[in-house]
Amino acid sequence: MADPQRDPHAPTAPYRRALAVLVDEIRAGHYDTGRRRFLSEAQLCERFGIARETARRVVRELREMGLVYTEWGRGTTVVAPEERPTHEGS
Repeated sequence: MADPQRDPHAPTAPYRRALAVLVDEIRAGHYDTGRRRFLSEAQLCERFGIARETARRVVRELREMGLVYTEWGRGTTVVAPEERPTHEGS
């Protein structure tokens, strides 16, 4: 059986597709850092056609990668490049 990670025709989980796009956009500087809130769960759901729990998973993984941080009651913000972990795999 083909490895789904290497098979270009294998289906990709919706959260992985959204995560890959957002990681690329964050690293390319498409979002302001530190001052403005990142996309809301509702915006992520609408943009990527994903469920709210899937949007939460995407944000959680971005947070674990050190690309965003979340403050309760304030939302999620993109971390400035100079404050990101160096092991991010650039």
